[in-house]
Amino acid sequence: MDLGLHDARAIVTGGSSGLGLAIARGLVAEGARVALVARDQQKLNAAADGLRTAFPGSEVLVAAADTTDDASVRAMVDQVVAAWGGVDVLVNAAAQPSFRSAPRALGELTDAEVMADFDTKVMGYLRCARAVAAQMTTQGWGRIVNISGLNARRTGSVAGTIRNVSVAALTANLADELGPHGVGVTVVHPGLVETERTPQLVAGRMAATGHTEERVRADLGATTSLRRIITSDEVADAVVFLCSRRAAGITGDAVTVAGGNRGTVHY
Repeated sequence: MDLGLHDARAIVTGGSSGLGLAIARGLVAEGARVALVARDQQKLNAAADGLRTAFPGSEVLVAAADTTDDASVRAMVDQVVAAWGGVDVLVNAAAQPSFRSAPRALGELTDAEVMADFDTKVMGYLRCARAVAAQMTTQGWGRIVNISGLNARRTGSVAGTIRNVSVAALTANLADELGPHGVGVTVVHPGLVETERTPQLVAGRMAATGHTEERVRADLGATTSLRRIITSDEVADAVVFLCSRRAAGITGDAVTVAGGNRGTVHY
């Protein structure tokens, strides 16, 4: 199936590592021009070099930006537009992983922690979408994919649930406003995904439980219908499809890419 992404102009935030980089790799493989966005210039350069090596002749742009700063976001979009004349695809993936630390109990949770999560993920996604919206609506086509997570559908982390539910609400509102102009907006809820951070998570669980790596991984995967942790490439495949013209009929809704969420029914 031709996804029609050849020469598409894409921005991927959080693109220097992890799921963001996997999504960027998937877009480049389809022939898209991809701007990698993150705060760390050195990591961005290394990620871009890796993509160019893997896909000779590909167009990969490095655009350092802080999505908590609106001026930085707008300067990043201006850089992409100056290079390629516009933006067709935005993937918002710049956020701290939900498992970076154990969720705090209510009495220990500070305003600053919640606001930092909200500012990075929800407001950061809003800033980026706002900065590209005029480009997309003027040309009459575009795709925005917001990477959220299964904390939108479960308890256990006050900050994690607030930010992910908010991303879903943001997505639906953007879809309604931008849809008449040909711009689709979706939210993707990954579960636990195998990235370069996963070994740290597994090691922490091993230290806390005394279990072997095999046992810890089996326990983590047991919550999924597939009984395993899914890979970043598996999530990226779904996101790349949602970035394409083939997904024009999907907007405003959430797509879960988590290997199956056992014990729940969503309809």
